[in-house]
Amino acid sequence: MGQHEKIATSLPAAVTEAVGASLAGVDAELARRYPGDPGTRQPVHTVYVPADAYTAGTVRSWGDQALAALDEHAPDAAALGRVLGLPDALAGPVYERVRDKLTREPVEDLRIDFEDGYGPHSDEEEDEAAARAARIVQETYSGGTPGTSAPYTGIRMKCLEAAVRDRAIRTLDIFLSGLMTGGGLPDGLVLTLPKVTYAEQVAAMASLAGEFERVYGLAPGRIGFEIQIETSQAILAPDGTATVARMIDAAGGRATGLHYGTFDYSACVGVSAAYQASDHPAADHAKAVMQVAAAGTGVRVSDGSTNVLPVGSTPQVHEAWRLHYGLTRRALARAYYQGWDMHPGHLPTRYAAVYAFYREGLEPAAARLAAYVARTAGSVMDEPATAKALSGHLLRGLDCGALDPTEVTRLTGLTRADLESFTAPRG
Repeated sequence: MGQHEKIATSLPAAVTEAVGASLAGVDAELARRYPGDPGTRQPVHTVYVPADAYTAGTVRSWGDQALAALDEHAPDAAALGRVLGLPDALAGPVYERVRDKLTREPVEDLRIDFEDGYGPHSDEEEDEAAARAARIVQETYSGGTPGTSAPYTGIRMKCLEAAVRDRAIRTLDIFLSGLMTGGGLPDGLVLTLPKVTYAEQVAAMASLAGEFERVYGLAPGRIGFEIQIETSQAILAPDGTATVARMIDAAGGRATGLHYGTFDYSACVGVSAAYQASDHPAADHAKAVMQVAAAGTGVRVSDGSTNVLPVGSTPQVHEAWRLHYGLTRRALARAYYQGWDMHPGHLPTRYAAVYAFYREGLEPAAARLAAYVARTAGSVMDEPATAKALSGHLLRGLDCGALDPTEVTRLTGLTRADLESFTAPRG
């Protein structure tokens, strides 16, 4: 065919225009419902602390207790490597990074708990606790001392069921009002709505957030929240549809995460106490539905926790560590990049598991991404979606401290901005 020869087509422009017009509504729905991942940092865990136990020293105390546990039960890299089955070449870098993390930023996401972990209190006591929590959050955020605040912090209020609804709303109001009068909402503010069973409860929470924004003249959508999945009704509606998908829609763009509640959900579906764990088939089913419902929406999914605490003798601690490490690695492989930690002794194995996961994947991911950029296939022919996943792996490793920017750039030839360009939300 000659260079200037016209390529034949058969359809008039009006046909293309008509197709575009017929799909305009779908285009708008795709953009609204599935904007893609927001591209922001996702914490690797959430730590829950009862509201009456929360102080300005909580984060530092958790870090110090975790370091003390390492000193007592795994005083060097070789010891931790033996407990967790890490190869020598990996144990050293992981151990050093874990200790640094526990010193510098022991908690990534802190939730001040006014629900199950708080227990029964009078209204006056809860009012005071909510106001105190707001003051301490502002103080620790503005203090700027490393290791004393978490990048993400907020409260888990009570649920919006009738018996505790008024109390839940009042606690939320006191906490947010305290933050506003104390200097404004922190960038890392996170709110958690527990025990959700109907999408209407999510819509009500979104309405509360909107009213608060109106009162203080905040930008619409400034206040988001996580939805805690703790009931079977949150997964499957009476008509057989996925309730959790409706919940995301009912949030009106305010939902930031879906958090799996291991023990409440397990009990709800009748799992015996001895078998309530995040790797139970019932848990896997619930999280798989959550994952599919959240895919593409920008809402992140978090795994739950283990109630086996690393306390007691060294053999007991090691056994609990191995369990927690294994559950965390299992979750990471299933793309649940966040979980709950219930005790300071869980922090060493949380970070050891996360760091081992990202460091083991560093060189293979970097090589595949570099080959993709260079358009050389090697032994694997990757597509744009895989390049997005590879970049996401490296970015999550950088965010939590598992990887260093210099080593990622050395292995890929890419800057952080380059990596982010692969993972950017749908435009």
